[in-house]
Amino acid sequence: MDNQKLLIQSVDFFTPIVDDPYDFGRIAAANSFSDIYAMGGKPIFALNITCFPTDDLPLEVLHQILKGGQDVANNAGVPILGGHSIKDKEPKYGMVVTGIVQEEQLVRNNNAQIGDFLILTKPIGTGIISTAIKRGNAKKDDINNIVNIMTDSNAKAAKSMNQIGVNACTDITGYGLIGHLKEMCESSNVGAVINAQDVPLIKGASNYASNKENIPGGTRRNYECFNSVVNYQTNSQALNELQLYDAQTSGGLLISVSANKKQDLLNSLKKEKCLSYSVIGTIVDKESSHLIQIK
Repeated sequence: MDNQKLLIQSVDFFTPIVDDPYDFGRIAAANSFSDIYAMGGKPIFALNITCFPTDDLPLEVLHQILKGGQDVANNAGVPILGGHSIKDKEPKYGMVVTGIVQEEQLVRNNNAQIGDFLILTKPIGTGIISTAIKRGNAKKDDINNIVNIMTDSNAKAAKSMNQIGVNACTDITGYGLIGHLKEMCESSNVGAVINAQDVPLIKGASNYASNKENIPGGTRRNYECFNSVVNYQTNSQALNELQLYDAQTSGGLLISVSANKKQDLLNSLKKEKCLSYSVIGTIVDKESSHLIQIK
C-alpha cells in the first residue's frame, strides 16, 4: 500500500457453538471481522474457510452457514471473493479477512499507557452460556440474547476509536478478558487494575456459571494459565471469577484510552449504540509480582 495506508489481515474459524446453522455462520463471520476492527481497520474483502461432513449432514446445512456469513459480510459492505472447503467429520466455518487502515489510525495492543482507562464494549459470558446450550441447560431467551451479542459488529467501536484516538486495543476472544488483558499489559510493559463490579456480564451468565457443567474447557484452561498473574483484592464470592477467564466468541473490544479522551470515547460509543461502554479499570505501573489486580 502507499505510505498513508496499511494492509492488515486476519483468519479465524471454529466449530458450531449454537444449533442453528444460519446463526452459526453469522457469528463466525462477525468474529472473523473483529480482528480487523480491533486494529482500527476497515475490511475490504474476505475468503470463506469451511469444513463439512458431506456424508453425514445435508448440504442445506452448509448452505445456511454460508448464507449467514454472506449476510454479515453484506451488512459490512465486504465482498466475499471465494474461499476453500474440505470434507471433515465436524463442521467448521470462518473467514480470512483483508482490511486497510490509515497508518496514523492503526491501533495495536502494545501501547497501553500508565493512567489510561480500560473500556469494554460488550458484556462477557458467551462461553459459559454457549456451553449451557450444548448441555441442554440454556433458556431460549438467553440463547437469543447471546446470538444477538455475538453477531453485533465491532465496526461501531472501531469507528469511535478512529474518531477519538486511543492508545491500545484488543478484541476479547478465546483467552478471555484476563488472558487478553495480560497480553496487552505484557506487551506494553504495564499493569492493570480491574474493578470486578464494573465488568459487564451477560444476563444470566452468573447463574449458568454456578453450574460446573456449564464451564467450558477453554475457560478452565484460561484460569490455569493466567491466574498466577492476578492478585485478588475482592471477595471472590461476589463474582464467580471464572467469568473473567471465560473464553469468548466474537467478544467486544477492550480499549485503553487516555484520561483526557475517556469521556469523548464513552460519548461516541454510546452514540454508536455499542452494547457496552463500561469503564472497567485503569492501566498502572507494572508490579514485580502481579500484572493484574482485581478489586
